[in-house]
Amino acid sequence: MLERLSGKKKNMTNPENYDVVVLGSGEAGKYLAWTLASKGKRVVVIERRFIGGSCPNIACLPSKNVIHSAKVVSYFRRAAEFGIDAGDWKVAMPGVRERKRTMVDGLVAMHLDKFKASGAELLLGEGRFVSPKTVEVTLPDGGTRVVRGDIVVVNTGTRARIDPIPGLSMARPLTHIEALDLDQVPEHLLILGGGFVGLELAQAFRRLGSHVTIVERNGRLAHREDRDVSVALQELFRDEGIKIVTDTSVDRVAGLSGGSVTLHATRDEAEITIEGSHLLVASGRVPNTDGIGLEHAGVETDARGFVKVDERLQTTAAEVWAVGDCAGSPQFTHIGFDDFRVVRDQLAGGHRVTTGRPVPSCLFTDPELARIGLSETEAQNRGIAYRLAKLPMAAVLRTRTLSETRGFMKALIEAEGDRILGFTMFGAEAGEMMAIVQLAMSAGLPYTVLRDSILTHPTMAEGLGSLFAGVPAEPTANVGTH
Repeated sequence: MLERLSGKKKNMTNPENYDVVVLGSGEAGKYLAWTLASKGKRVVVIERRFIGGSCPNIACLPSKNVIHSAKVVSYFRRAAEFGIDAGDWKVAMPGVRERKRTMVDGLVAMHLDKFKASGAELLLGEGRFVSPKTVEVTLPDGGTRVVRGDIVVVNTGTRARIDPIPGLSMARPLTHIEALDLDQVPEHLLILGGGFVGLELAQAFRRLGSHVTIVERNGRLAHREDRDVSVALQELFRDEGIKIVTDTSVDRVAGLSGGSVTLHATRDEAEITIEGSHLLVASGRVPNTDGIGLEHAGVETDARGFVKVDERLQTTAAEVWAVGDCAGSPQFTHIGFDDFRVVRDQLAGGHRVTTGRPVPSCLFTDPELARIGLSETEAQNRGIAYRLAKLPMAAVLRTRTLSETRGFMKALIEAEGDRILGFTMFGAEAGEMMAIVQLAMSAGLPYTVLRDSILTHPTMAEGLGSLFAGVPAEPTANVGTH
C-alpha cells in the first residue's frame, strides 16, 4: 500500500492505462472504485488531500462529533433539571478537538483498509486533465504520473464559498474546516449564513461557551423551509442565547478573524456594525472544477461551475462521468452514495437514473430537523392539494421522559387518496423517525398503515400513530405556514 501512495514517475507521452480513473475519493468515487476493483477492474483513485473525501475528514462526521460534544455540555448545564449536582466543570476545547481527530484517524485507517482489500490503487497528488480521459498527477514529492482510463469519473466535490465582499478574504475567515479544528472557544463567533452549516455550528459553539451572532441576508433562518420550521428554529436559538440578524447584507469586513473583526452591513436601509472575535463563512458552496483541465477533456460546466451531466450522470464527454457535489447533485453524502449506484448500474447495462429520486435531509441541530418529500411551501407553489396532519412533540409521551418536548411533526397526505406526500419533523430523533416514513413512502404504503400499526410504548415512533390519526377528511386550506 505504501508503494501505491508514493507513486512512480511516468513519461507524459506514455500514460499508464487503467480500466477506470477516478478523480477524487469522495463518497461516490470511492464506492465505485472499490466495487469495480473487487470485480477485477484495474482502478486508480487520485486524491489530493482527504482520503475518503470531505465527509469523514472535515464535514459530516467531524461536525456531528463536535455537535455531540456540545450536546453533552448542554446536559451539564441542565444537570439540576435531572437531579444531578455537576459541581465545577469547564469545556476543554483541546479535548473536544482530540476526540474528533481520533475518530477521523480511525476513519482514514478504515478507508485505507478498504482500498487495500478491494485492490483499487490510491494515488495521492493533484490531478489535472491534459487530454480526453487522461490525467496528469503532480505527486507530493514533485514528480508526476500520467494515467488514462477507459472510463473516467470526476468526483472533486465542493468548497466553502467566499463572497467577493471587500475585506472578507483579507479577514482570513474560518470555514467549517478550520472551525472544527479550533483548540479554543471563540469569545464571540460571527457566522455569515443561516443555512444548515451555519445553524449546526452556531448552536454547537454557543453550547461550548461562545457568544454567537448569525448574520443572514434573507428574512429568516433556513428560509427554504416552511415558515413554521423557521420560526421554531429561531425560537430555539434565541432561547439558547444566539443573536439572529436577518435581512442584512454585509458591505465590508474589517479586522482579522481570531482577533477582532467588524462587519459593516446594511439592514432596513440603515448602516449597522457587528463586532466579534471570530468570523465563520457559511453562505454556500462552489464546485472544485476550476483548474483541473476539464476543457482538455471535453467536459463542460454550467454557469456556476458545476459539471454538466444528464440523468445518468454522464458528462458531455464520452465515457466520462461526474458524481457527487461537483455534478450539481444535492449536497448530501447519502445522495453521493446513490450517485455511485446510478453509475454502477449504468456501467453494468442497467437504467438507474437520478430523475425523481427522494432526497431526505436532516439538520443536526438539537433537536434535529428532518424532511422527506414535499414541504407545504413546495406543495402550495406547485398547486398540489393536500391534507395536513400536525402534532406537537409534547404529545409524544417519550419526549416527556427525556425532557425533550420542543418541536412538532407534520405530514402531507394527498387530497384524494392515502398516499404520503411529505413529512417534516423538528424534534428529538427526527432523522430516525423520518426514515420510517420514507420507507412507507418508497413502498407506496398508505398513511393508514402507520396509523394502524401497533407501535411500542413509550417510543418516539409511537408518535407516528398519533400523527396520522389526525389526518383530516378534507384538503387543508392555505393556512400560511409557509
